[in-house]
Amino acid sequence: MEATGQLIDMAVLGPLSVRVRGVAWTPTAPKVRNVLAVLIAHADQVVPASSLSTELWGDEPPASASTTVQTYILNLRKHFAAATGRSVAEVSNDLLVTRAGGYLLRSRLTGLDLRRYELLALRGRQALADGDDDGAVRHLSEAMRVWRGRALVDVPVGRLLEARRRQLEESRLVTLEYLVDAELRLGMHREVLTELAALTVEHPLHEGLHAQYMRALHLSGRRAQALEVFHRVRGNLVTELGLEPGPPVQRLHQAILNADSDVDGWSAEHRPLVGPRPSPAGRP
Repeated sequence: MEATGQLIDMAVLGPLSVRVRGVAWTPTAPKVRNVLAVLIAHADQVVPASSLSTELWGDEPPASASTTVQTYILNLRKHFAAATGRSVAEVSNDLLVTRAGGYLLRSRLTGLDLRRYELLALRGRQALADGDDDGAVRHLSEAMRVWRGRALVDVPVGRLLEARRRQLEESRLVTLEYLVDAELRLGMHREVLTELAALTVEHPLHEGLHAQYMRALHLSGRRAQALEVFHRVRGNLVTELGLEPGPPVQRLHQAILNADSDVDGWSAEHRPLVGPRPSPAGRP
């Protein structure tokens, strides 16, 4: 929504943030923040009022939940009206719209970090599909720079926001894997080491990240450390899940043992692994 020629900038890829003409207008009331976070995270989708109630109070909402949700929506409309100099009616028509059974936040006239990230990630994936690693690195790097920390990091989350937060964090990891994969093919082995070292500690069961770290270390002439990374992730998987690493990581391990310099050839056949291995049945 334009405010005298400027955009309302909204962000959830990190701390919740609302800015108008460079001035912070992020709500401070906890439950109003929760409602806004849900609406931004599901921009351009109708969020049922019942879902907002569940997000705020769980399975035992108060009798006044429906009326209270309406009050929070009105408070947000007044907040945006004050920020933009528009009337509450204009905000209701153009930005925070009532739909049958729920509410919809329109992103068309806002600067939404989530939309910028999705567009840049899509461009990066298209560049990869076209075999353009340079273009992929450019777009995917820009996509990663949109993030300012963990999604919704300063908003207490219920079931709805937690599901969306996990979806966004998984998307971030997949995008990062594709970025590192392209960087490695371009010979940027040493440039990715620091980030991969931290990510493998943060995600001890993520085979894809560990495989990329192994490749980067091996291609940087640090074969012994690459083998140590394999043994670390194998130990984590066996201890936590009772699983051995998957065949692609096993083959990469064997290639490093054999001092095979063509681990980039391995990469061409095995695209980034997505996410940690699932727990076997019966395990938490």
